[in-house]
Amino acid sequence: MAAWTWLVPAFSAALLVVAIVAGAGSLLVVLCACALIGAVFAAVHHAEVVAHRVGEPLGTLVLAVAVTVIEVSLILSMMLGGGADKAVLPRDTIYAAVMIICNGVVGLCLLTGGIAHREQSFRVEGAGAGLAALIAMSALSLVLPDFTVTTGVGTYSRGQLAFVAVVSVALWAVFVFIQTVRHRDYFLPTADAANMEVHARPPTNRQAWTSFGLLIVSLVSVVGLAKVLSPAMERAVATAGAPKAVIGIAIAMLVLLPETVAAVRAARADRLQTSMNLAIGSALASIGLTIPAVAVTAVLFDLHLVLGLEPKDLVMLALTFLVSAVTLGTGRTHVMQGAVHLVIFAAFVFLAFVP
Repeated sequence: MAAWTWLVPAFSAALLVVAIVAGAGSLLVVLCACALIGAVFAAVHHAEVVAHRVGEPLGTLVLAVAVTVIEVSLILSMMLGGGADKAVLPRDTIYAAVMIICNGVVGLCLLTGGIAHREQSFRVEGAGAGLAALIAMSALSLVLPDFTVTTGVGTYSRGQLAFVAVVSVALWAVFVFIQTVRHRDYFLPTADAANMEVHARPPTNRQAWTSFGLLIVSLVSVVGLAKVLSPAMERAVATAGAPKAVIGIAIAMLVLLPETVAAVRAARADRLQTSMNLAIGSALASIGLTIPAVAVTAVLFDLHLVLGLEPKDLVMLALTFLVSAVTLGTGRTHVMQGAVHLVIFAAFVFLAFVP
C-alpha cells in the first residue's frame, strides 16, 4: 500500500479535528480545502480496492451507500443547526444530486468514454430498471408536493410524508435486491470489460478491510471538511448575490466528488457498466435514504420541510429524465450523448445563479 493512501486520510481527519476544536481561520480554510481534495482521491482509491475485491456490482454499491449515508448526516446536522431557511435545504440538495449525477456525472462518463473508445456499451436492463425507479422516486418526492392540497404548496402532511418515505426506501431496497441477488447479471460488465479485469490480481482480505476502513475515514473527512468550509461557502454565495439554492448545489458537488472521479476513471478504462452502476445507484440512494431520514427528523423535531420544486426546476428535471430515457435506452453510447447531458448540466448550473 502506497504511503499517500493512508497518510492523506490521516492528515485530513486530523485537520478536521483541529478545525472543529480551534475554529476555521483563513489559513485553516485553505488547508481544509486542500485536504478535502486529497481525501476525495484517497476515497476513490480505497473504493476501487474494495470494489476489486468484492466484484461488481457490490463494489460500486459500497461507495454509493457510504457516501449517501454521510451526505444524509451532513444534511440533518445542518437542518438541526439552522433556522427556517434550512427548510428547503434537503430539497435543494437532493435535486442538485439528481441533476449532478444524471447530467454532470453521466455526461462526463459518456463524453470521456466516447473520446477514448469511440463507442461503449452497458446492460440496458439494469440501467432501465434504475432509471424507472429514479423517475418514480423523484416525482413522488420533489414534484407531487407542488400539487397536493392537504397542506401548503410544496409541502406534505405527516401522513403523506410518511407514505413517500416508506415507498422511497422500499423502491431503493428492491433495486438493491435485483442488483445484488435476483438479476445480478444485469449489472455485470460486458464480456470484453470483464476479461480485462480478470488479469488484475485482486487484493487480499486484509488489504480490502484496511481500504474499507480508510474509505470510511476519507468519506467522513470529506463531509466533515465540507461542513467546516460551508460557512465560507455561504459567505461567498451571499457576496456574489447568488440564490440560497446554490448552497445545496455546493454541498452535493462536494459530497459527490469521490463518486464522480471513480465513475469517470471507470469510463476512461472502458468500464462504462461500472460508471452506470455507480451513477444510477448513487442517485437512487440519494433519494431512497435521504427522504426517510429527513422525514423522520422533521416529524420528531417538528421541523418545517419544503420538498416541492420551483417551476423552472420541474422543467429541468423533466428534461433530464426525457433525455436520459433516450440516451440510455439503447445500451450503446458515444460523445454526442455525453455532450447533450453536459449542456443540460450547464443550464442547470447557470439557472441556479441566474434564475
